[in-house]
Amino acid sequence: MVAAHGEAVLPLQLDVTDKAAVFESVKRAKEHFGRLDVIVNNAGYAQIGAIEELTERQLRDQPETNLFGAVWVIQAALPYLREQRSGHIIQLSSAAGVIAMPLGGAYHASKWALEGLNEALAGEVADFGVKVTIIEPGGFATRDGKNPDPLANGHMAQPDPAYDALRRRLGALAGRQPAGDPAAAAQALLKLVDSGNPPLRVLFGLGFYPMLQQAYADRLKTWADWQDLSAEAHGKPDQEDR
Repeated sequence: MVAAHGEAVLPLQLDVTDKAAVFESVKRAKEHFGRLDVIVNNAGYAQIGAIEELTERQLRDQPETNLFGAVWVIQAALPYLREQRSGHIIQLSSAAGVIAMPLGGAYHASKWALEGLNEALAGEVADFGVKVTIIEPGGFATRDGKNPDPLANGHMAQPDPAYDALRRRLGALAGRQPAGDPAAAAQALLKLVDSGNPPLRVLFGLGFYPMLQQAYADRLKTWADWQDLSAEAHGKPDQEDR
């Protein structure tokens, strides 16, 4: 890309778990281009395993990349975006950031955390003219054109036979969601950052929207069904609180 586009491209090797390296790379990008317009937080991986199977190291490493890596990039870029009073932070989350499935607890925890972090961030930086969008992709064919099987790729915990039946059931369901085209997603991302009023959240890909609709409908129904207990848990307010 450098050969084709010259100084319009600045490739920098970066491990997002290295906070100092993140700040240095963002600084170099700002110095090279003169400004920063779009920040795309995309680094991440999926740790797979039942909660009981995960080691402490695996549990700590997952948010180290998926959550803290994103935080360091945001913290490094925000002073420049605030100064120029413009910019757009794009956070790659996942459909796994709003629903959870067995064997993905560590990954879900990191993505759910990213969802809350970036929603709070959007409210903090709006007055500076900085926009935030959380992209929630479904499955995309990012590994040699193949739809990734979440039970066969990424980081796997040492399996406990107690969960073998669950793994077989989930394995039988893997690959049923249509795999998205990464090139099409890139074009959609460009359209998103060119929008004058981008959304806080947007799904990328097909297949998960009906599942998410049902998940949110179920949550609302559960909260409504248990409202009596919710009121009981509140207790009787003191007269001064009224």
